[in-house]
Amino acid sequence: MKYLTMIYVDESVPADYTRMSSDYEDYTRQLVEAGVLKDGARLLASSTATTVRVRDDEELFTDGPFAEAREQLGGYYVFDCANLDEALKWAAQCPGAREGAVEVRPLAH
Repeated sequence: MKYLTMIYVDESVPADYTRMSSDYEDYTRQLVEAGVLKDGARLLASSTATTVRVRDDEELFTDGPFAEAREQLGGYYVFDCANLDEALKWAAQCPGAREGAVEVRPLAH
């Protein structure tokens, strides 16, 4: 089954991108070697987001993310795992879980 793993980060805390890049390269290599990784990407800062709504046939575009929260979506992976327990084990090893949060959801298809 496929799982979307969303990595949330606190953008107000300065990030050590040199260390993070190395940690994520190692983590991604492990996912590839295990045959779990199907897709993934780091997202640009939430300030680059645009939220789209349609109300009464009017298109509304708002700069920024929908949720005004301390933690913002910073990236994602798509795993192909035997079950949720396996997906959660891989998510717990994600570098983002140490400083932010990682949310795992099964994909419907």
